[in-house]
Amino acid sequence: MTGIQTQTALETLCNFVDGRSVTSEGDLLDLVDPATGQVYGRAPISTGAEVDAAVDAAQRAFPAWRDTTPAQRQLALFRLADALAEHAEDLADLESRDTGKPRPGLVGDEIEQSVDQLRFFAGTARELNGRAAAEYVPGFTSYVRREPVGVVAQITPWNYPLNMAIWKIGPALAAGNTVVLKPSETTPSSTVRLAQLAAGILPAGVFNVVLGDRTTGALLVDHPVPALVAITGSVRAGMQVASAAATQLKRVHLELGGKAPAVVFADADLKRAAIGIAEAAYVNGGQDCTAATRVIVHESVHDDLVREIVAHVRAHIRTGAPHEEGVFFGPLNNQSQLDQVSGFIARLPAHTRVETGGRRQGQSGYFFEPTLVSGVRQDDEIVQSEVFGPVLTIQPFANEQEAVALANGVPYALAASTWTTDHATAMRMSRALDFGCVWINAHIPFVSDMPHGGFKQSGYGKDLSVYGFEDYTRLKHVMTSLV
Repeated sequence: MTGIQTQTALETLCNFVDGRSVTSEGDLLDLVDPATGQVYGRAPISTGAEVDAAVDAAQRAFPAWRDTTPAQRQLALFRLADALAEHAEDLADLESRDTGKPRPGLVGDEIEQSVDQLRFFAGTARELNGRAAAEYVPGFTSYVRREPVGVVAQITPWNYPLNMAIWKIGPALAAGNTVVLKPSETTPSSTVRLAQLAAGILPAGVFNVVLGDRTTGALLVDHPVPALVAITGSVRAGMQVASAAATQLKRVHLELGGKAPAVVFADADLKRAAIGIAEAAYVNGGQDCTAATRVIVHESVHDDLVREIVAHVRAHIRTGAPHEEGVFFGPLNNQSQLDQVSGFIARLPAHTRVETGGRRQGQSGYFFEPTLVSGVRQDDEIVQSEVFGPVLTIQPFANEQEAVALANGVPYALAASTWTTDHATAMRMSRALDFGCVWINAHIPFVSDMPHGGFKQSGYGKDLSVYGFEDYTRLKHVMTSLV
């Protein structure tokens, strides 16, 4: 983002409200290609009146959408998933342009995942479970209703724009809620296209998109109508949302930052661990809250693992432009993120060592080399804070107790992995690691059927799975007299 634009030759995106595209009266922001640093379009900073209009549309649409049957909602989401699959190439082009992701794998990876996740949530629409009706008090029958909460405000990040939109709208719509969603100001294109595709499938006002920056997001969060606010973003953003929502006692769903450890024991298959950890560290340029960011390895194999990771990175992990062949990850998303990652490396203490990478790549675009830093200490900034870039640290441990202390000794608690050939060690570690997801001899695979979410400063609430679906419902106890 380079500031407010006034030229008219560039494509300008619109909000999507009440089933149609709506031109904004707000100022316009540049949309910048992260692979070149060049401006290619514009998007508005939606005004308070425009946020009001989107929320009003969602509020008007809610009663009718709430009263549809689960089967009707399921069918609508299945049709939307089919539309995503049909327009996969178009969506991949938009996603690659906004994010700089390598284009060749987008359809077979992220777009197909989004389709699968939306189909999963279509299925959950018919899984409104509660306690069986029973007579808990003589003369009265009690049962539980699981109901939608109402209008839901949602904010999504720039690292997986379409995928995160699906994670948000899928469970919300399946449960019978209506949605106003604000995508990141740097990557709004695929979300706008998603809303356009939904227009022929969902009733007007059920799914609305407003574009803008933090100002627009704050207007949406502060609006009195939404009953729940859901955000995927930074810890700082999550804290601001939680604080603002607390003034109106709104429910909040937070999926925030991560600092995932990969704990490697001496008996692990080091080559397998090196490949798995490196690919989990540098996927999407490390711009993933579950990315492996800290290797914690037994001191007896520390140097061996460093050599294995460096060898794999130099041979197979390459950054480059979206349409280049053999590229593993693209540029960082924006200038601010490039500055943040570069700053972490510039501030490394003298006791650390950059084993590979550590520099910006090229003079145009926001590329940064895959980086491994050794010699770090637990209280170093690069260990304690989320870099959100292609930077991996490695530190040794002497025993299992120390490994657990190092792994858990950060403010984040989203994801972790442990690498060992001993079943008992794996079971102990899966219990001891204080993270919302723990992988054993792997790092970063996802399935729609299992919950995603963390503890501590990584937030609360679950995405994916029936648990994510239930987060968008409320429980009502109904008791009736039998007399």
